[in-house]
This record gives sequence, C-alpha cells and structure tokens, in this order.
Amino acid sequence: MTLGILGKKLGMTQVYGKGGKTEAVTAIEAGPCTVMQIKTVEKDGYNAAQLGFMEVKQTKTGGKKVKAKDKKQVKFKHRREFRLETDAKVEAGQKIDVSLFKAGDIIDVCGISKGKGFAGGVKRHHFKGGPKTHGQSDRWRAPGSVGSNTSPGRVLKGLRMAGHMGSERVTVSNLEVIEADPARNLLLVKGAVPGMTNGLLLIEKSKREKK
Repeated sequence: MTLGILGKKLGMTQVYGKGGKTEAVTAIEAGPCTVMQIKTVEKDGYNAAQLGFMEVKQTKTGGKKVKAKDKKQVKFKHRREFRLETDAKVEAGQKIDVSLFKAGDIIDVCGISKGKGFAGGVKRHHFKGGPKTHGQSDRWRAPGSVGSNTSPGRVLKGLRMAGHMGSERVTVSNLEVIEADPARNLLLVKGAVPGMTNGLLLIEKSKREKK
C-alpha cells in the first residue's frame, strides 16, 4: 500500500473527546485516489506510485467536442507521487481510499499556506519593533539596521526583512487521526493544517512519530 493519499481541506470544526473535552479538528476529504503509474527501482531508481485525485469531466476542448476515444481516458486535476511500503502490491488503476488510516494514527499533512501578500518584519518574522518612547513614534514597526559597517560592507544573504509572506509549501507533523470514515471519504485530524478551504493536501504516515 502507498504511504499517503491526496485530499481536500473542507474546514475546521470541533468534536467531543475523552471526558467530554472539546477538540478542534480539521475535516479533510481524503481520496478516493486512482493509481496512475507505478515506479520501480529497476526502471526509475525508487519505488513509488503516482496517484490521481479529483476526476475532471471532459466536455469540450477549444470549442470542439471531445472524441469518443478521449472520453475513455480519465483525467485528474491533481497528480502526486507517494513512496510505497516495503513489498507493497499496488497495480495501476487501483483505488486508494481513506481506509489507509485509522483512528489514533499519527500523520504528516502538507499543503500550500495562505498568501498574505507583502508583509513587514513584525508580522512576517514577529520582530519586537522599536522603542515606544524618546521620540520614536515613527519607528515602532521599523526593522532597524540591516547591514554592518566596512566589514563585510553588505547586507548578508538570508537576512530577515519585509517581503512576500505565505504561499509556501508547509508540512505539519505528528497530527493525530480522530476519525476515518471510508463511506464518506472523510478524515478528521486533530488540530489545524496548512492552506485554504478546498486546498490540496498531501497526507502521509508520520516519518517522525511521537513516542
């Protein structure tokens, strides 16, 4: 079996856990995914399966009707690769659903974070800001010095400054699966996951599972 599955973020809600305590969870539409291609060590240098998610209905292309032979070829909006478990028996065309996980499993969820546009140092890097006294009323959120003097006489590479924030690939590790419902392709995960509603998520079995 594959080590992961593709999903779509539906939003957040809360459920009652042990002792009646409420837990914040993220609802994810996980799968079903179709195995499009199998990669092997002999041919490609590694074992992996390419999964397709969210089937695209073909109606017209460029104002022309889709040919009958093209209708038989199923196309997907998203395609991603996942490594295969040792001695996994996976074939092209096979369906992978949320039954891959069960309640209590620890997983890693990867997605594209929300874009925040151009942001200053205080918002982007949580800078403290300048002093609020001694005539510094216009320097509260300024970054301060960005370079040194003669040596090295330049702004060092990687210095934290204002700039574009968000829209980056983010992985949240060690999230607990609260519920996995194959009948509804629903996965409830404890806590928040990156991205906006309806954003694509890559869900994998944790590589750094909590002890």
